[in-house]
Formats: sequence, structure tokens, C-alpha cells
Amino acid sequence: MENLIFKDLDLSKEVQKALDEMGFEEATPIQSMAIPHVIEGEDIIGQAQTGTGKTCAFGIPAIEQIDKSIPGIQVLALCPTRELAIQVAEELKNVSKYKRGVQILPIYGGQPIERQIMALKKKPQIIIGTPGRVMDHMRRHTLKLENLKMLILDEADEMLNMGFREDIDTIVKELPEQRQTLLFSATMPKEILDLTREYQKDAVHLKAVHKELTVPSIEQYYIEVREHSKPELLCRLIDAKNVDLGIVFCNTKRRVDEVTSMLQARGYSADALHGDMKQSERDRVMNKFRKGLIDILVATDVAARGIDVNNIDAVFNYDLPSDEEYYVHRIGRTGRAGKSGVSYSFVFGKDYYKLKDIQRYTKSEIHAMKAPTISDVQEVRLEQAAEKVVARLAEGGYSKYNNVIERILEESEEATTLDLAAALFQMAFDELESRNYEAGDLDDERSAYSKSNMARLFVSAGSMDGLQPRNLVAAIAGGAGIEGRLVGAIEIHKNFSFVEVPLNQVDEVLAAMQNFSFRGKSVHLERAEKRQRSKGYSGKSSGYSSGYGGYSKGSSGSRRRVPDKKKHPKKY
Repeated sequence: MENLIFKDLDLSKEVQKALDEMGFEEATPIQSMAIPHVIEGEDIIGQAQTGTGKTCAFGIPAIEQIDKSIPGIQVLALCPTRELAIQVAEELKNVSKYKRGVQILPIYGGQPIERQIMALKKKPQIIIGTPGRVMDHMRRHTLKLENLKMLILDEADEMLNMGFREDIDTIVKELPEQRQTLLFSATMPKEILDLTREYQKDAVHLKAVHKELTVPSIEQYYIEVREHSKPELLCRLIDAKNVDLGIVFCNTKRRVDEVTSMLQARGYSADALHGDMKQSERDRVMNKFRKGLIDILVATDVAARGIDVNNIDAVFNYDLPSDEEYYVHRIGRTGRAGKSGVSYSFVFGKDYYKLKDIQRYTKSEIHAMKAPTISDVQEVRLEQAAEKVVARLAEGGYSKYNNVIERILEESEEATTLDLAAALFQMAFDELESRNYEAGDLDDERSAYSKSNMARLFVSAGSMDGLQPRNLVAAIAGGAGIEGRLVGAIEIHKNFSFVEVPLNQVDEVLAAMQNFSFRGKSVHLERAEKRQRSKGYSGKSSGYSSGYGGYSKGSSGSRRRVPDKKKHPKKY
């Protein structure tokens, strides 16, 4: 069956809002199968591996069916470990965020029981607990279950492996017979089947199985990277591997927007594709991507369905998918029409477990790879610049500059023709070179870019005027006709700001911005050093990060088109 879209389910506005905020768009296979049956009041046996979304499979319908007019506990979920109980409770709290009056309480061993007794007096409707601690409260009569409507046995096979069968029997005997019982287990040994026969009525067996899919013959790599270094790694890979057309996959809509804004701020031609967008917007983005007007598409799995674009150089798994099938669908976007393709997956910590599951399922090897260094990127850039020079030589038509070259050689007696060519190449390359890289956790190299190539300008507007970095980038790029990615570090103070622009274009910027106004206020720009001498502004950083153009901290690459001025990140 096709996975369901949460918006297509008959969910309350409060739960739908919470799911949207969590970035959830499409239900996983077990959620798609289980939620409709649970809402109908049926007992179910849900068979699915860990990490496939079982919590929301029972949590969403459980929250939706809470009757605030009924006192006491209405849902009890038993988990094998305190860690799982806490995890389940946290996720259900997120789902019920906008459901007023719905209270969820985890109870487990290792936490003072007195604290739990106090919390139980606040009359929560949903209890997530370990068998031992649930039994303790039942003996103390602090856990009253006469109004229970739903029992959930989560990770049932694990509970049996840990010897909780007798505890489960003890707990279930005290529960009302008229109840709904949901059982979730990764495996179905005889002991689990005995449980289902004893405690469930006409249970529906739902099994989330993988389809047999063919893994495309492409190169697959994974790179170990911490969360905060993912943006830097993505930019380096795009440039070091000379990716002209690529897709970046994220697990949530919020993440898609964040990554898209980051790429646009660093000067890449990128756009987003996710389920919150109107169909007309999605069609517009896809048309631009097919025509090559967008280099990098950032998408969720759902929104990327139906993408049929050849010549995609690479797929980036910014987040590893929870479902192995999604991984196959993702990487299948590259390497089409008989051409080679490559995929890069970003992993760290627990992601390695998912990676092993993916390799087992796909029966393919995903090779470890080191992050590209700044030197790797510079080498690619030099090669690109060299190719341009060779192409220019092939075109001819440059003999009119011979006299100038001869005069320079005469005036510089020790310089050779090779020295002159190298100097001219360096000058041209420095002008083209517009992105500066952070080393961070990726390596220990430092950027070679010099601040002396930038001019600092004073701007007579600040945060009190509502000015944001994206406003300056758009105004300068639009007014002076320079690329937005060439705008450097930006500092927004209360009543004034500073912005860096290329030194060789400062006069053009000042001339173009003479009549600049923002929200009805006339704003003037001038060289910062001149302003400091006359007015005494210190120009100290206000704490706003330099993250907006090619010369700003943490940016990367050099060959992208001007980003869409309407889409810059809110955080700067």
C-alpha cells in the first residue's frame, strides 16, 4: 500500500499543527497501516523494526481518543526500558503539544517514587511505564486503571526476552476487559503469539515489510560529520566534486528550509521542495531545476516523488532516512540514462546503526570517505580556472595586448614570461575566488583569503529600523549590479550597520546606493574608516555572525549564480 500523508488523515487541527511543526509530512509504512485500524477501535499486532515510527503509530490515535470528561488514566503503554519509556513520552508530548488538558507521564525505576506519586495526583490520562514500576504503583494504589481504554505493549519481544512475561500477566489481570490492546514487536516468536491469543480480540496483524527493490549501480559513500559541521561539509562536497546538478535530501520540511536558506546565503543557486508548498510553487521549482536554472534542489522524500530528471550528478543524504526503501528511492535519482552517479550520506553516532541496516537491505557496500579539505577545493578551482584560460587561448584575439606585455617585461627586468603569466593568472583567480571556508571540525586548514580585498562600509540604519542582512544583500546586489555572494561580513547594530564589499567595486556600490531608502527612511553609505574618524564609531561586532556572502565566515565555492533575494536565512 502507498504511505499516507498526515494531512489526508482525519486528525484534529491540534495534532496536525504539532506534526507540521515537527516536520512530519508522510506517515511511515507501519503508521499508514496502523493508525486507521487503531482509530476504528480494533486490536492490532504491529510487526516492524525499531526506528520505523511505531511510537506515532499508536501515539497519534491514542492522543486523539482521549476523553477529557472521563477522569483517570485512559492509556497505558508498557516499555521494556526506562530509556524507551522516556523517549516515547517525549515524542507523545510533542504530538499533544496543542491538545489542551492532555497530560502524559513516564514512570520508571531509578526515579524517586514519591516524585511520581505527586505527578500522578495531577491526573494524567496517558502513562508510559516500565512493568516493574507500574506494578509498584498498582500495589500502592497510586495508579488507578479502572477507566483504562487502551493498553499498548511496545517492543513486546524485548520485554519477553528481559523476563517480563509474569509482570505483564500481573498487570493485565487488573485491567478492564473492555479495552483496546495494541502490540508492537519486531519479531513474532511463539511467546508473542501466545500473548496475542490471551490478551487480544480479533487482532489485525500488520506487517511492515520491505519491497524488493533494485539498487542502482552508483558509487555510494558515507562521511562522518557532526551536526554543526554538516553545512560546511555539504558546500565543500558540492565544490570539490564540481556538482552542477544535485539533490539534497532532508527528513523534515523545517530542515529543508534551513538548508536551502544556508545554501542561498552562501551564494548557491538552490531552492526548496516540500509538502507545505502549493502545487504551483512545486511545479515552478521543478521546471527551474529541469532547465538547470537551479543547481541544488533541497527536498523531502514525499516532495521528491516523481522527479524524473537526467544528468543529476549527485545525491546528498543530509539526514539518513529512517526507512531503507527511502534510501533506495533517493539515490536512484542519480546515475540515470546510463550515466554514472554518486551518493553521499552524512552520519554520526546512532546513524551508524541505520547505515548498517541500509547496507544489509540494499546488499551493497557504502564506502567510508574523508571530508574534502580546503586544499581539495582550491585544486578543483584552479583546474577550472586553467580550463578557462586554455579555452581563451583557443579563441584567439588577444594579440592587441602584446605591446603591454612586452612593456611590462622590459620594466621588470628579472621577470620571465612565465612569471608574468603566473601573476596575471593569480590576479584573475583572486577576483574569481569568492568563497572562504571554515576549518572547524573538518580539518585544521585556514583560509587563504585576505581581508585586504574587502572594503568596510558604514550604513546609517540598524536593527531599530528593521534592517536585516538580507535587505542589504538585496539592495547592494540589485543596485550596484554585483553578485549577492560577493557581499561579505555584515554587522547589524542598533542604529547603524557595517557591510563588507569587494574593494575593487566599492566606488560602484557607493554611487549606486546614493538614493537608497529603507521603509521610507533615507539611508546613506560611506567608507567605515572615514565615518570612524569623523564620528568615533568603534565598529565593534554586535555579535551577528558574518555569514552572508562570499567573503563572510563559513561560506564556500565560487561558481554559483546569484541567489534568490527573497530567500535568505532568518538567522544571521
